[in-house]
Amino acid sequence: MENFAVIDLGSNSVRMTITRINDDGTYSPVKEMKSYVRLSENMGEAHELQPDAIDRTLTALREFKDEYDQLDNLKIKAVATAATRQAVNQKQFLKTVTSEIGIPLEVISGTTEAYYDYLGVSETLPATNAVILDTGGGSSEIVLVQNNAVSHLISIPLGSVNLTQEYLPTDQITPDALFNAMTFVSEVLNNVWWLRNGLNLPIIGLGGSNRTMAKINRRRKNLLNIEDVHGYRLSRHSVDQTFSEIIGTNLEGRKQIPGLSKGRADIIVGGLIPLVLLIRYLDPDHITFSNNGLREGILFEHLNDLRTQNTRETPINDL
Repeated sequence: MENFAVIDLGSNSVRMTITRINDDGTYSPVKEMKSYVRLSENMGEAHELQPDAIDRTLTALREFKDEYDQLDNLKIKAVATAATRQAVNQKQFLKTVTSEIGIPLEVISGTTEAYYDYLGVSETLPATNAVILDTGGGSSEIVLVQNNAVSHLISIPLGSVNLTQEYLPTDQITPDALFNAMTFVSEVLNNVWWLRNGLNLPIIGLGGSNRTMAKINRRRKNLLNIEDVHGYRLSRHSVDQTFSEIIGTNLEGRKQIPGLSKGRADIIVGGLIPLVLLIRYLDPDHITFSNNGLREGILFEHLNDLRTQNTRETPINDL
């Protein structure tokens, strides 16, 4: 038996999942934790992680450590994504995490992050032909899946936090600010030449902002357990209607929208712009939401490695 912990340090939040893997290959969730650390806050054009954001992150990681230190036979895989990838003080930050927490953070590339998203989605949802969109705090990953395989993937440096800080007021969204933000994102998407091959394919959305879209609509329909958005579908009309509601109110109003967490209300508009524009670009019949992504992709990769290892170690009896 093994306890396998995956830590995902993003630009907006840090999350941990712990899974118990039995000797027979079966597995079950043990614990999930998350904290909104806003690691990319005020990085600016210098791309420097700020002391307050680093302190928030270290505090969250210490809380994670207190949890997994209680477990036996523990294996940890900790990865860092957009904010750490872009940081000019990356090496010092990683050294601080290792010395103070004891976690060797692995900074993964955007394409690796996108591939883990694909693994997390494709193992648990129908994704024969689809476009996967993971919108994070500092980047968005897009994967074109054709015939049950990755055709193209990319990571683009725009997400809920950096789009908000660059273009959008955190209180009342003004028309000019919204226009400038959407124009910028449209130009980025238009430069991804292979996206046209995803025309009319279903979109699978993940990441905190996209899941918030699903949660708002589940709450509106009084569905039980609004957090369980895995496999939940929405029409393009429902997405547009919800986005219109969100941009039509100020920060305090957004905090009152059922299903939208108060801690995400200031960045939700920036976080939803990639989804809204991708839907307009590809014109799908619907969007499906996934609870699984990077962390689950890492888990599935680890499970496959264990199966391969066990197969090699199993003796073959002569017949």
